[in-house]
Amino acid sequence: MSDAIRERLEHERAQLRERIEGLAAPPELGAAQGFGKRIGDGTVEAIRRLTDIGVGTSQEARLARVERALAKLEEGTYGRCDACGAQIPPARLEALPDSVLCVDCASAQRRAAPRR
Repeated sequence: MSDAIRERLEHERAQLRERIEGLAAPPELGAAQGFGKRIGDGTVEAIRRLTDIGVGTSQEARLARVERALAKLEEGTYGRCDACGAQIPPARLEALPDSVLCVDCASAQRRAAPRR
């Protein structure tokens, strides 16, 4: 089973790295619009850039979880919560193989995270 999990996580890591690299790539020459002086000029480009920043941040956080889960496989601690040490339910790991926190600790972390 751990081989299948490792393969799934490594595939996910490769996809995430590719997406992040794509978001970080500079726009093609002439493709970027400048922000104009009139209301509405460049709005679409500004929204796209802000969206890319949010997506990139989310993808980087997911990549960090995937890499931590792979490290836990190497350590022999995969399936144990990083925060409290409790066993993470198999159903959670099946649905989210990059889970490194149990449901309770993940919920507590979300509640404690600063709002944007």
